[in-house]
Amino acid sequence: MAEGDKKTILLVEDDTFLAGMYKTKFEMENFNVILAEDGFKGFQLAKEKAPDIILLDILLPKMDGFEVLEKVRASGDTKKIPVIMLTNLGQKEDVKKGFDLGADGYLIKAHFMPSEVVEKIKSVLAGKKEETEQ
Repeated sequence: MAEGDKKTILLVEDDTFLAGMYKTKFEMENFNVILAEDGFKGFQLAKEKAPDIILLDILLPKMDGFEVLEKVRASGDTKKIPVIMLTNLGQKEDVKKGFDLGADGYLIKAHFMPSEVVEKIKSVLAGKKEETEQ
């Protein structure tokens, strides 16, 4: 696959071990990966780079994931970018809040292997493609 055909994932994750692990896995699956270690930088990169999808932690320095999601959905440049929450927060109210704010998916880190996260990303991107083709 040519470099230009690769989909780009913006991964907003402050845990450098996890970020590195997911980055390696996504690159093995032929994705480009942009990393942001805090919410503020994540939102800035979403606007600057226009990734195909955003994978967003909630507990982040500077700006939490819910706030980032609100800003992404409120900005004309980023509002259509699919966002999957990838977090350790698994309470029903957290999940509901994520979807209420416009998340396209909600994955609890402890429940999903990186390969399952990749499948979810592909699924959401396939749905996005179907939407734009209609």
